[in-house]
Amino acid sequence: MVEANIRYEGGLRCVAVHGPSQSVIETDAPVDNMGRGERFSPTDLVGTALASCVATTMGILAARLEVDLTGMTARVRKHMTADPPRRIARLEVAITVPLDENHPQRTRLEAAAQGCPVRRSLHPEVVVEETFAWTGAATE
Repeated sequence: MVEANIRYEGGLRCVAVHGPSQSVIETDAPVDNMGRGERFSPTDLVGTALASCVATTMGILAARLEVDLTGMTARVRKHMTADPPRRIARLEVAITVPLDENHPQRTRLEAAAQGCPVRRSLHPEVVVEETFAWTGAATE
């Protein structure tokens, strides 16, 4: 169990403190929802959590397989519903892997990404589209 403490600062801004590390994240409502859009919005953090979970889950498997994924990147694009109720409709995650497209662990690494805990925690109506670009020379 991990605890975070959130304080509403007014003006649609919150400050969240991670209990174990005391690291801080500020959120702000997006401009299209009455906010200033000066920080990650709570729904931005959901998309960010998905992309970082994909990278972390792949990294865990890669470490077990002794495969170096240093330099891997992930980009997430969040799409909200056009009609009420307001919610995340689609998350596009593009992962760039610095390994050869014919790497022998490619299938396992992609499967790990698709089974990450955040993805498994999303509502089934949230469409998740993942793409992988395998761009580098294989290192084993």
